[in-house]
Amino acid sequence: MTQPTSPAAPRRNRLAKEASLYLRQHGENPVDWYPWGPEALGRARAEDKPIFLSIGYSACHWCHVMEHESFTDPRIAELMNALFVNIKVDREERPDLDQIYMQATTLMNDGHGGWPMSVFLTPELKPFFTGTYFPPEDRYGRPGFPTVLQAIADAWRSRRESLLDSAEKVTEAIAQATRLRTKTPVALSAGVVAKGAAAFESRFDARHGGTMGAPKFPPSQSVFLLLRCAERSGQERFREMALFTLDKMAAGGMYDQLGGGFHRYSVDEKWLVPHFEKMLYDNALLLRAYAEGYAASGREGFARVAREIVDYVNREMTHPDGPFYSTQDADSEGEEGKFFAWSAAELREALGDDDAEFAARAYGVTAAGNFEHGTSVLFRNYGIEDLAKQTGTTPEAAAARVEAVRAKLFAVREQRVKPLRDEKVLTAWNGLMIAGLAAAERLVGLEGRAARLAARAADFLLANVVGADGRAKAVWYAGEARLDGYLDCHAFLAWGLLELAAASGEVRYVADAERIAGAMRRHFADPEGGYFFTAADHEQLIVRSQDAMDNATPSGNAIAAMVHRLLYEWTGAAEHREAAQSTLAAFSAVAERFPSAFPMMLTVADRCIEAPESVVVVGGGPGAKSLLEGALRPWRPNRLVVARAAEEPDGAPSLVAGKTAADGKAAAYYCHDFVCERPRTA
Repeated sequence: MTQPTSPAAPRRNRLAKEASLYLRQHGENPVDWYPWGPEALGRARAEDKPIFLSIGYSACHWCHVMEHESFTDPRIAELMNALFVNIKVDREERPDLDQIYMQATTLMNDGHGGWPMSVFLTPELKPFFTGTYFPPEDRYGRPGFPTVLQAIADAWRSRRESLLDSAEKVTEAIAQATRLRTKTPVALSAGVVAKGAAAFESRFDARHGGTMGAPKFPPSQSVFLLLRCAERSGQERFREMALFTLDKMAAGGMYDQLGGGFHRYSVDEKWLVPHFEKMLYDNALLLRAYAEGYAASGREGFARVAREIVDYVNREMTHPDGPFYSTQDADSEGEEGKFFAWSAAELREALGDDDAEFAARAYGVTAAGNFEHGTSVLFRNYGIEDLAKQTGTTPEAAAARVEAVRAKLFAVREQRVKPLRDEKVLTAWNGLMIAGLAAAERLVGLEGRAARLAARAADFLLANVVGADGRAKAVWYAGEARLDGYLDCHAFLAWGLLELAAASGEVRYVADAERIAGAMRRHFADPEGGYFFTAADHEQLIVRSQDAMDNATPSGNAIAAMVHRLLYEWTGAAEHREAAQSTLAAFSAVAERFPSAFPMMLTVADRCIEAPESVVVVGGGPGAKSLLEGALRPWRPNRLVVARAAEEPDGAPSLVAGKTAADGKAAAYYCHDFVCERPRTA
């Protein structure tokens, strides 16, 4: 068995002064950590040592657990330092590395992956052994981390050729798995798009919404697809699956019943007990999902959730200068969920006996609890009608009392130690939130609140993250924009700007989106169709992947296609129509074969099936408001609706150019395939 040799002079942990909060959280470990970069990679090659690559993020509960159990243990650190070059990576800052090595992890572990991701690499960066969390000692049939370290070091010494051969095969498999484009495209027809909805239906949980089984992740992108398939086909079951899922998620503990906003996922099938971190991207996509759910159904409960998400983002996730922070931790005071859970005794202390009894009934709090240590995760344990009957009051009075109790509990909870917030600004996730806020403004009607939040973030990013040539940086933190942007940074931000232009009427954002899309095409386009995840001048990694399947966030290729389609609708430029079509075509065959993995790609395809449809409202006053409401109701998800108080000057996008008020009255221009009817007036 390999033992640590007498080490050379001890090296220092290099993470304490890194910009990433996740890396800084490991800055005092006795592990000789490096950030990813030339120093670490050069040392591995010079010393012919394997690399231990640990990838995670600041809000990751099990990342914290592995740190506390293993990375702070001097004995384990001694093994790591003697046998490996140890590199720590923040997956949110380096999704390029995360994407590649997560593919390796799932390939080598029967489809299972997660964080912390633990990957062992050759000095040439090729993976030969992967895993996720390892305990500090052998237990429950799983090898402890020291056992893993020793076994890998022994294999590197005695069976290196076998490991190198394995690494080559895994790398080739990653290259194939991360480049899904096909040489023979298929037409993404309405029938192919409907396959995506049918695939969701085949896995639908008719009792709890979403897909069957646990854990349960919010299926926002499938909701988008279901609502569009329902509108196109008239098949009510697609619409009801989407609305039922939205209702069940909002009633569960995965939704923060006091403060608004959604946690990452539910560990059970009922959406009851969440994994408590809150991610900006989840709330961006869910904000849009609930806004669209409201537009499709008129159910006030969906509008309420959308408003509460906006309130949460404004209160907890917004930098004073406008952009949005990335995550909130699952833990506070060293315990997962402690900030959010309540005991029956805590309810009585906060509310008094009468209101505590009412709150316990409303939010499902019991003496035994549904979570740890006899505490409960709050969930909506009522319909207002039933709650009114149970408490001998009217539905209106019951609803008012729920709101009063909620406000009191929220105020008490604000005095607790809050979960840590990761305050880095990620360009891609900010683009998603800008798009979500714009959708909420347009579909729910928030008196400009959501649009103003989105505009402040957009203006900040345009000034601080996007260059004159349209290229974006990936991360902004403490006054510095860092790391060259990925495909998602450009596609998501451009999408957000185009949605904001429609929701706010500020068409200047169209030119900004077009500038960013131009940079996207110059630096990320694959000549054979679609886009690579990294730019042509990016650091050379073991593969240059193409991001096509949707995950927790939409694929960059799907949103790139959406951006081109929207730019075509705004400008009429054929190059954007062709770019959208070629991007969809590059992945069409695999999307048709595995539609459940491509809900956003199919959502974009649904928009591209038909000629553009738009409504432009010009003018102000009550007449304009009435015309805008008429354009939005009934909701047509692929209709581009823009409202402007005044006509556009020369040089405006063709969608709005030349459209004026009619004889001093607000006018609505209904257009199909760029041909407009005579303007309607209120």
